[in-house]
Formats: sequence, structure tokens, C-alpha cells
Amino acid sequence: MKLIIKFFAEVTIKSPQVRKRFVSQLRKNLKVLLRAIDPEIRLTGTWDSLEVVVGDDTAVQTQVLERLKNTPGINHIHEVREYPLGTIEELGQLCAELFADQLTGRTFAVRCKRVGNHPFTSNEVARDVGAYLLTHTDVSGVSLKEPEVTVQVEIRQQRVFLIRARHEGIGGFPLGTMEPVLSLMSGGFDSTVASYQMLQRGILPHFVFFNLGGRAHELGVRQVAHYLWEKYAASHRLRFISVPFEGVVAEILQNVDNSQMGVVLKRMMLRAASRIAHRRGFHALVTGEAIAQVSSQTLPNLAAIDQVCDMMVLRPLITTSKTEIIRTARRIGTEAFSSSMPEYCGVISVSPDIHTNVRKVEAAEAGFDFSVLDEAIEQATSTDCCDLELEMDGSEVETVEQALTGQVVLDIRAPDEEEARPLELEGVEVLKVPFYQLSSRFAELDAARAYLLYCEKGVMSQLHAQYLLDQGHDNVRVLRLPRR
Repeated sequence: MKLIIKFFAEVTIKSPQVRKRFVSQLRKNLKVLLRAIDPEIRLTGTWDSLEVVVGDDTAVQTQVLERLKNTPGINHIHEVREYPLGTIEELGQLCAELFADQLTGRTFAVRCKRVGNHPFTSNEVARDVGAYLLTHTDVSGVSLKEPEVTVQVEIRQQRVFLIRARHEGIGGFPLGTMEPVLSLMSGGFDSTVASYQMLQRGILPHFVFFNLGGRAHELGVRQVAHYLWEKYAASHRLRFISVPFEGVVAEILQNVDNSQMGVVLKRMMLRAASRIAHRRGFHALVTGEAIAQVSSQTLPNLAAIDQVCDMMVLRPLITTSKTEIIRTARRIGTEAFSSSMPEYCGVISVSPDIHTNVRKVEAAEAGFDFSVLDEAIEQATSTDCCDLELEMDGSEVETVEQALTGQVVLDIRAPDEEEARPLELEGVEVLKVPFYQLSSRFAELDAARAYLLYCEKGVMSQLHAQYLLDQGHDNVRVLRLPRR
């Protein structure tokens, strides 16, 4: 099977020097990707297009097409038959042999693209081949405006390509033609789509994840990051950096005014991300924020968030609707990951300030112990995205719907949430242990007792129970009560 790769339109209009660099980078990327599928695959071409020759193994052919369709820089791929250039009549005969079944009873048109010096024009080829097909096949007629079948012919010097099928690519610029960035990744719809849009534009997005909920939280985000890398960026080495942020959340909950919590958390994330990016030579930060999607994403709040960062912050989704973001996630294959990702926010303001300013936020941060943030950054771990598919070992958390006598229920909700809706269970002991204190206080509890972790939605309890199980505490389950 022969494939002809057509470049993204914006690549073809670059200056000769830039276009040469972009095509060279795409060629390098494809060599890496195709070698991983089959070392015998041949890749040729330079300026106008690239050609790929694949063996007869249909499984390999399918893998190659799938890989090319998801490689940034490729606009579309033509699946072709190649012949030496002969006479126009011989070309008509080849078209009749190849397209006869498709043409029967249908209207058609012939389109010709030609590169090189020939004694005929492209229009003459289309006219004469069309006339041949009209008299030598069972077509119903010619329709130049809306044909049911389009016979595509490409002539390059002394070679003829008859296009059997066209496969759409994702467009964009080849990976590696732009500088690397650090993308703040939560695994939800927004951050995932924002990272994809960087990939599509030829930018290498390394991922930074701020872990607010232990192993289970990280496991889901690792899966999303690995998917993006494997499907769209496997030609390059990308890093997944995990920053333990539970201590930062606890410090915010204990020492920051409630109305400013969300903005302060985002400022802490940008502070950490920018320091990591500077250390690793990344040129910008990327977030999935969109105007007014949540309280921290108003213009005043975003301005206050950006004030802590001396690095460019890219927000590719800034004016994109949630509907469009989800539609994109569906198209790129991340919807299933993001829709099943628990929404975990360690800082939930009861009455968030949607029109804050730097002065108010700095006052709110006055009691924050920044050594906690420093420690979180120093404890960050980095993993190659190619290794993210490796399972994080651990037992699965058991969920129960009723607490039994003798068991202890740990209400891990934040104090404001717990005070607004107190948990009272007849005949069952209930202890109030906010989630940000759980990891330190659990070791002080009686190891002989059985503990059930409780929160309103069952998300934080699931995540923290998983963390405790991973620490070797097998006396932990999750309590999920019917909605009250």
C-alpha cells in the first residue's frame, strides 16, 4: 500500500526556509512513529509531500493509517495506486479498471493535479479521462458541481497516482517545531482539551498534576496523560510531573479567608508550575480556564491569579463554551476519561469573591506558610509519559451503604460543610476529621477498629480511603449514604 501525506495548509504557506524546517521535523517524527510499527516501512519525499510504502499486512496498514491520521502537521492522507505515466487513453483505461464498480449507475467528475512539465494541461487530462469513462463504464452521467463519485488523478513528473481513498488528519504543525510548555492537567474536560490544542499546534505540552487526593486521583490523570501522549505525541518524550498538594490545601483551609480560597489555590498552583517550568526550560504555562466557567475564572480573578507568575500563561479555551469543549473531547477520544474523572476540589468557598483584586488576595495570603508550598515543589515526582500506563499497585476500596455498631465513621468534610449539614447516625460513633488532617491523624486512631470515611458526594472519601489503603491500613472503607 502506498500513502501520500499532504501537509497542513499553514505549513505550505510558510517561507521556504521555515517550510523546509517544518517538513524536516514531520519527517523525523514519522520515522520514529512508523519504525515502532514496522521497521520495513519506507518513508520518502521532502518539499511538497511525503510518501509512505507499507507491506501487504492489513493489520500493519491499519495501524499506519491510524497513526498518520493522529499526527500533528498532516492535513490528509491519500491512499493511492501508482503507475508510470503513459498516454491519456492509457490513463483512462487505468481509471476505468480501478473505479468501475464505484462508478456504476452514479454521476462522476474527474479532478487532476499535475506537477512537472507535460504536453497537456490538468484540465485536458480531466476532460479526456472523463470522456473515456463516460463511454467505457456504466456511469449515469457527469456532474461537475455535485458528483456522487470523484475520480482523483495526480501526475508527478512521469508518475501517475490514482487516489483510492482520502483519510483526514488533524492538521496543525509538526510536534517539535515550537517551544515546550508546561500544561496544568487535572484530567477533566478543560485541561485535557487545552493540552490537545497545544499538541495540534506543534507545541510539546509536558504535564504537571497537583495531587489533591492521593493515589486514586493521580491514577485517573495518569491515564489521560498517557492517552494524549500515545495517540498524538508518541514521537517525543513528554514528562508527567506530580506535585503533592494536600498540605497546601490544608494550609489554605486553615489560614485563608473563605471568599478568597479558590483564587489563592490557583495562585499557589501557578507559583509552583512556574518554578518547575523555569527549572526544566519550559517557555510557558497552559491552563484549561474559560471565562466565567467557575467563580475563579472571572476577568478580575484571572488577573489576580496571573500576578504571581512571571511566565506567559496560555489559555486556549478562554472563550470556548463547555458544549464545544465536550464536543472536542468526544472527537479526540478523551470524553470517557474526563466524564468518569471525579471532580475533586480541595478548596470550596461558600461565598467566593468573583471580583477580587491583588490587594485583597495578598491580604488573604498573609497567614499562609509558604514553606508548605516549597516542600510540595521539592517533593514533586517526574515520570516519562511512556511509563504512565504501568499500573499503580494497590487494593480497591470497598464501599458500604450502612454503618454497623462498633464501626467508626470519619466525617472528612471541611468544617463549613460539616457544620451546615451535621452527620448523626444512631448507635454509631462519628468523628470529625477534616480530609486535610486525615493522613496525619489516622495513625493516632485505634488500629483495631474499623473505619468508614464519609463525605457528601463520596469522591473525597474514595480518594482518601485509597490513599490509606496504599499506606497499609486495611481497616478502611467508604460509607456512601442515600442522599438526604
